[in-house]
Amino acid sequence: MPVGRRERNKQEKLDRIVDAASELFAEHGVDEVTTQQIADKADIGTGTLFLYAKTKGELLLLVQNAEYAEALAQGRADAETVPGVLDAVMAIVRPIVECNRTQIDNGRTYLREMVFGDPEEPQHSAALAIVVQTEEAIAAILRRDKRVTEGDAATLAHIMSAVMFLSMAASVNIALSVEEIAQDIRRQVDVLLPR
Repeated sequence: MPVGRRERNKQEKLDRIVDAASELFAEHGVDEVTTQQIADKADIGTGTLFLYAKTKGELLLLVQNAEYAEALAQGRADAETVPGVLDAVMAIVRPIVECNRTQIDNGRTYLREMVFGDPEEPQHSAALAIVVQTEEAIAAILRRDKRVTEGDAATLAHIMSAVMFLSMAASVNIALSVEEIAQDIRRQVDVLLPR
């Protein structure tokens, strides 16, 4: 069924907002960009902007959720061909770390918004769903080891998700490269695996 003019207009505005916010956040960082700048670049009024996202944090989630979902999809695909449990978990984790570190301040703000934002807001809900999907993907890898029960796999995946979050968000890790963050996560995940 064809989409009506009103729906097309709404989608076009949303696309302009996402494009404008994405470009401005990438260039200046989320903390240095105002909602007025985003509205101006998207060629809409600020009132219209707030119909799509109520806060700048919500705008960042709107922009970043698709990128994180793509990173997870890449990690899942990569992990399918990796035989070892640790290496397969890291195949899932690494693209997410790379996505997070593309613009470090934005990545850290994304994580903060995801965790501390209102889970009832649509973009926060979508970000939390990505976390659940990440944990499910990691749990599936962990279940390759027959010693790991389904319940333990879910618990371990949740812990590994927390390790990943803290490694990416911690102020002491701001200057670390993707490789250094990935190695930090790898060391911690390795300790959690059955011996």
